[in-house]
Amino acid sequence: MAHKKPNLPEKTCPVCQRPFAWRKKWARNWEQVKYCSKRCASQA
Repeated sequence: MAHKKPNLPEKTCPVCQRPFAWRKKWARNWEQVKYCSKRCASQA
């Protein structure tokens, strides 16, 4: 069974309109993160 982490901040990707949650690799620059993936960033 997958471990669900409650209360993580979420944003909505402006390209695919899907919500994505905070990740540890974005801890230092969460304010600048706009896209859920490199694919969406390249389509913007």
